[in-house]
Amino acid sequence: MKKLLRSPIALLLIAAALSGAGVIAYRQFNAPSPEQRYRLEPVTQGDLSQTVSANGTINPVSLVNVGTQVSGTVKKLYVDFNSKVEKGQVLLELDDALLAAQQKQSQANVLSATASLDLASANEARMRNLYAQEYVSRQELDTAVQVKKAAEAQLQLARAAVEKDRANLNYSVIRSPVSGVVVDRTVDVGQTVAASLQTPTLFKIAQDLSQMQIDANFAEADIGSIRVGQTARFSVDAFPSRSFEGMVRQIRLNPTIQQNVVTYNVVVDVDNPEQILMPGMTAYVSIAVAERKGALLVPNAALRFKPASGDQTRKDAAGNGAKPQDEKHLSGRPRDGYASKVYVLKDGEPVAVSVSLGITDNRSTEIVGGELKAGDQIVAGDAPAANGAPGGSAPPRMRMF
Repeated sequence: MKKLLRSPIALLLIAAALSGAGVIAYRQFNAPSPEQRYRLEPVTQGDLSQTVSANGTINPVSLVNVGTQVSGTVKKLYVDFNSKVEKGQVLLELDDALLAAQQKQSQANVLSATASLDLASANEARMRNLYAQEYVSRQELDTAVQVKKAAEAQLQLARAAVEKDRANLNYSVIRSPVSGVVVDRTVDVGQTVAASLQTPTLFKIAQDLSQMQIDANFAEADIGSIRVGQTARFSVDAFPSRSFEGMVRQIRLNPTIQQNVVTYNVVVDVDNPEQILMPGMTAYVSIAVAERKGALLVPNAALRFKPASGDQTRKDAAGNGAKPQDEKHLSGRPRDGYASKVYVLKDGEPVAVSVSLGITDNRSTEIVGGELKAGDQIVAGDAPAANGAPGGSAPPRMRMF
């Protein structure tokens, strides 16, 4: 017996048995408590607001593009960026040399047509006298009458050309159609503008910068919750510590589709009495679509928690099989009364409790049904370990001989 105990194999077996017993004893006496293994959060009661968010651009309510109906070279500029203008004020003058020459040509055509009409009238009167004396035929008289009418038509045509050329000459002076502020100028002195195919834009005038609007594109999943008249809150990068308010004025029915993503333009009216909101600023808009007062709230982390397979309890508090969580539901906007579950500690193990969910603000979710009450402790996740791994401190490794 003593020889057997002194053999190397026996010594190794005894050492292994002692090591295993030591590990088991260490785990029994140093196992972390449930409070150390899990991060617990209380069920609270408070107000909750569910919002939908989107980015948008701040624009003037009325932005007028000022163009030109005639071509020419810019001769004079009277306004620049940020200039305040009144309706009818001169903004720009084009070189009118060609237009003035065209008007003179048309006036000369009027004189020529007038002379032709005078000659045709005299000829028609003479033919009538001769026809009364039966010196000419009826056909010759009719021809004289037709020539006179053609001369009258030519005179009217020449006068219309004069009016057209006069209008074009007036169009060489660009005037402001509205009162407002020049927010954009696209031409300089000496530049040639051509209006042959389409009217070029020379200036952009914002009619009133104290009244602005936000054009925000909301996803189709959120557009059903938005209504005209709802209050919208937004912020801009220029004033990160300040929050602004607006009101939904219009939900445009024309969708925008980019890479199979459908969005709708929501127009938000914004008062800008200080005129600190500038055209083109990016606005981060959120609209409250549902509110609850005194709601029972749980953190969303508790809804996402799932015990490890070795620790997960297969029965809920009532002894029934718990339904699996809907990950898409938890990450988005839950519907009222949607069934889910949270975990509470019972005998040191997480036990599933079925609940019905209401609205969420993406941090907390309303509980509208279930056995939870304010103050109950629920599992919101695994507790961080000292070495960074969840679930408490890891037991020391033991080396075999």
